[in-house]
Amino acid sequence: MSVSDPIGDMLTRIRNSVMADNKLVAMPSSKIKVAIAQIIKEEGYIKGFEVVDGEVVGSKILRIRLKYVGERRQRHPVITGLERISRPGRRVYTSKQKIPWVLSGIGVAIISTPKGVMTGRRARHLGVGGEVLCKIW
Repeated sequence: MSVSDPIGDMLTRIRNSVMADNKLVAMPSSKIKVAIAQIIKEEGYIKGFEVVDGEVVGSKILRIRLKYVGERRQRHPVITGLERISRPGRRVYTSKQKIPWVLSGIGVAIISTPKGVMTGRRARHLGVGGEVLCKIW
């Protein structure tokens, strides 16, 4: 099945799995999804991820292990919100001076720059702008 917005699909799968209290979420893999998963892992929002071979020859599956805090009944997900900013129908670009802050620095903006996919904090440090993919908090 073809998806018109693979990054939006990835964020929706993660959001739905967090709401359903799942520990693992799987989706078709791509380079940009792996880069986003790497950033989310480095920022401490997920336990980890892995890319495995799919059932169809040549396909890859991205598996993300979600992270929760607390014990049994008081358990809460680390990811409290995900928001897709730039979509296929409306691209959102930003300069290095206008990179958005997410919840006054508590959250993370993920930006696709000429130097690769990175957090808004790192893009500000390197002095590059780009396409604002999503926000996570």
